[in-house]
Amino acid sequence: MNRTEFIVATAVVLFVAFALGWFAYWLVHRFSRIGQNDLSELDRMSQELHEAEETRDQAITYLQQREAELTNQLAQTEAELSAAMDGLRDARREAEELRAYIERAEPA
Repeated sequence: MNRTEFIVATAVVLFVAFALGWFAYWLVHRFSRIGQNDLSELDRMSQELHEAEETRDQAITYLQQREAELTNQLAQTEAELSAAMDGLRDARREAEELRAYIERAEPA
């Protein structure tokens, strides 16, 4: 192989490598291209996601406040129940004492 044939062969190999590289670049960008419609769709979806996250945060805050209110109401109700039970216990004891007093006073 003389010098001219070597140069031509090297040029052909480099041109084929260039052509393959350019074709691969074109394919990658052809299939990964994002159109304007896709960008507007992504913007709309991101806005909806942001709104959904805000709604979720508001719902969580509301539920936490409601849970605190219900916990407080339950504690108050339990305190009232305890006071009512104590009052009932005292009333029963007093009624029993009065029955015992009446039973002792009747035979006499």
